[in-house]
Amino acid sequence: MAAYLQWRRFVFFDKELVKEPLGNDGAAPGAAPAPGLPASKLLCLPPGITVCDSGRGSLVFGDMEGQIWFLLRSLQLTGFQAYKLRVTHLYQLKQHNILASVGEDEEGINPLVKIWNLEKRDGGNPLCTRIFSAIPGTEPTVVSCLTVHENLNFMAIGFTDGSVTLNKGDITRDRHSKSQILHKGNYPVTGLAFRQAGKTTHLFVVTTENVQSYIVSGKEYPRVELDTHGCGLRCSALSDPSQDLQFIVAGDECVYLYQPDERGPCFAFEGHKLIAHWFRGYLVIVSRDRKVSPKSDFTSRDSQSSDKQILNIYDLCNKFIAYSAVFEDVVDVLAEWGSLYVLTRDGRVHALQEKDTQTKLEMLFKKNLFEMAINLAKSQHLDSDGLAQIFMQYGDHLYSKGNHDGAVQQYIRTIGKLEPSYVIRKFLDAQRIHNLTAYLQTLHRQSLANADHTTLLLNCYTKLKDSSKLEEFIKTKSESEVHFDVETAIKVLRQAGYYSHALYLAENHAHHEWYLKIQLEDIKNYQEALRYIGKLPFEQAESNMKRYGKTLMHHIPEQTTQLLKGLCTDYRPSLEGRGDREAPSCQANSEEFIPIFANNPRELKAFLEHMSEVQPDSPQGIYDTLLELRLQNWAHEKEPQAKEKLHAEAISLLKSGRFCDVFDKALVLCQMHDFQDGVLYLYEQGKLFQQIMHYHMQHEQYRQVITVCERHGEQDPSLWEQALSYFARKEEDCKEYVAAVLKHIESKNLMPPLLVVQTLAHNSTATLSVIRDYLVQKLQKQSQQIAQDELRVRRYREETSRIRQEIQELKASPKIFQKTKCSICNSALELPSVHFLCGHSFHQHCFESYSESDADCPTCLPENRKVMDMIRAQEQKRDLHDQFQHQLKCSNDSFSVIADYFGRGAFNKLTLLTDPPTARLTPNLEAGLQRDLLMHSRRGT
Repeated sequence: MAAYLQWRRFVFFDKELVKEPLGNDGAAPGAAPAPGLPASKLLCLPPGITVCDSGRGSLVFGDMEGQIWFLLRSLQLTGFQAYKLRVTHLYQLKQHNILASVGEDEEGINPLVKIWNLEKRDGGNPLCTRIFSAIPGTEPTVVSCLTVHENLNFMAIGFTDGSVTLNKGDITRDRHSKSQILHKGNYPVTGLAFRQAGKTTHLFVVTTENVQSYIVSGKEYPRVELDTHGCGLRCSALSDPSQDLQFIVAGDECVYLYQPDERGPCFAFEGHKLIAHWFRGYLVIVSRDRKVSPKSDFTSRDSQSSDKQILNIYDLCNKFIAYSAVFEDVVDVLAEWGSLYVLTRDGRVHALQEKDTQTKLEMLFKKNLFEMAINLAKSQHLDSDGLAQIFMQYGDHLYSKGNHDGAVQQYIRTIGKLEPSYVIRKFLDAQRIHNLTAYLQTLHRQSLANADHTTLLLNCYTKLKDSSKLEEFIKTKSESEVHFDVETAIKVLRQAGYYSHALYLAENHAHHEWYLKIQLEDIKNYQEALRYIGKLPFEQAESNMKRYGKTLMHHIPEQTTQLLKGLCTDYRPSLEGRGDREAPSCQANSEEFIPIFANNPRELKAFLEHMSEVQPDSPQGIYDTLLELRLQNWAHEKEPQAKEKLHAEAISLLKSGRFCDVFDKALVLCQMHDFQDGVLYLYEQGKLFQQIMHYHMQHEQYRQVITVCERHGEQDPSLWEQALSYFARKEEDCKEYVAAVLKHIESKNLMPPLLVVQTLAHNSTATLSVIRDYLVQKLQKQSQQIAQDELRVRRYREETSRIRQEIQELKASPKIFQKTKCSICNSALELPSVHFLCGHSFHQHCFESYSESDADCPTCLPENRKVMDMIRAQEQKRDLHDQFQHQLKCSNDSFSVIADYFGRGAFNKLTLLTDPPTARLTPNLEAGLQRDLLMHSRRGT
């Protein structure tokens, strides 16, 4: 139970007497007159006012003369005669322009209920849509209270005899409405109120002795007795939704609030209650207190009599009195146009205008009532910016008083509206680090912290050495719950020496680079770093091995080499030491990891050999490096057996066929390490026979020189010539080798004899006996050739004579054709037939089928055509020779002429089909053969 005396009092309303308007353009109630105009006189209501209500933009009054008056906002007063005698009750609906009234038209107890439609007129007065008697049954009784539901389907009338009638249906029409007695009792009914909750309609009934509620929306009307004490007339009201539409009953000792099924809170407001009213979240109570007469600014100086009435406006939510004043003979309190209006018996109207929210807050600020200001702002639905401003001022107040814990709690409530630096600067003192930590924690929980805030919070944790809070801060369950910049947190924790916490963040949030930096640079845990790399996806594992591979190779070479082997062949990320077989395998470029093994040749050799065996299509750099490594090992090895093994490995690698495209690089490596067998092998593979020859010549290996000539002389005949020149320059006795060279030169006719003699003339040790056999054989062959040439000359002469004789015979003597068979089909020759002077005969149909022209013999035509082509070629050569000689004599630049003809192929040897494939014919022999062919061909014609 809240004690009334503990509630603070404020002046949140301005009191002013309502004045009549000036002229026709009246101002709003309570407005001050314009400057320069005469003061308006006070508004005075008609005498005899008995009942009041408000709604739909006007104040409604009923008087003892039966008239109903309407006071509009312009303060114009209009009225009409509603009853003949008096008006006793009024109820103005808020959502409809309908007025319900109770009054008397004749003497006696005969109250009538009239329903007025204020939007329609009947002779200038509002239209009365329904009139019916209010008395329940036949016994006369006086109406004590009246209420109407806003949906126009329910109307309840309370009587002094304790009965309540319920009109159900359209209250504006007789035939659509039914009236029945809802309640009977022994105590006068003092208050009625409808409450709508969803589809259920409740009716609160209060008498002088109890409070009850009925459910009137169904066929049955179940009743719930809520309390056993009641209130007087006009001492009950229905609150707004801010108090959950509770029914308020103002007793002399307390004010009670009721739900339809139970009693709610109560408030100890002392004094005899005269009027209870609800206005915009406030409870308005008019009471008479005979014990205490207020002596404050709220009362006038002559208000000490006990008959004065006190009007209190209570804020039930925030527990304070918003206004308190003393009035004389209050008739009623009405709410309209956003203000409260207090009617007194002297006909005056007092306007209570609520101050604006900012003014009320400033009043609270002056008294340092920040908690109350906050509650007031919330109840007034102040926006978040306004609330943040209050929190900030409250925090500043507490901070100035030294209450830093309370201040930081208020500052926390400003997060999102107030710049965090404003608060942080206040708590940077080392003694206030706990408060700063609390503020920064909340800032992070609301995901409004930046990297600097994260750094500051983590520094606070580290300064406090609060590992539990630190772990709670960083160990979130999922990525979506992280309220800070993870990378910044890792940096701060690493700098502060909290490596385990930094590692936790880096591992859980996939900051692999930071995890490896801490493990390798700070903790020096190389095994764990390597294990972590093995768990990463392929791309990240590859990049991190390139970055940290040298460090890992220096400290744990074997494990690092093993991981690199897997990374370059069939990499699958490991999960807790088990390979993830479902992940697709990937392969890195093994050549890119060779620099990692710069200081680890043993591991490098193992890695390269593994790659060459497991992955034969490895990059060329793998084989180049492996060859270089094997050659280095071979060159530095002293033990014969091991050296021989390394020699075999190097030769085997050279013969693997991996150096065909990089022949020069392999050759350079072999030459650098003086690996002679490799050099010779590469020379041979590259067909560099001259280099092989020069190598043996440089080392004076005579037998190898002859061997090279024998093996490769067919491909490069000049080797024999070089060998002869080499041995000719030697002063040693090389007769055996010279003889072998001369024998091959003579057999292949590689050099003219004179050139051989001139070459051997340079050797002072060579005698005529060295070349005697060569010269003898050469001369014998020349003699044989001369004899053959003379024989061929005689044969050609005889042939020429014979051909000339045949030509003469053909010219002078007749030709007898004695062929009996066709030269094509070899069948018996029959007429008609075709005969040629060459002696061939054909059937006419065979000749027509196979001949290309009528003048040529089909049998002799191919040979004759070949001879004619040769003759034309000789004629073209003769013309070309004459043209070349002429240009050569006339040109100033003879070399350019020769180069031009050479480029056009004029000096290319013409190879005939009849030339021997290997024999080298002398020019005279070739010309003789051509003449022989020409002479032989002419015989066919």
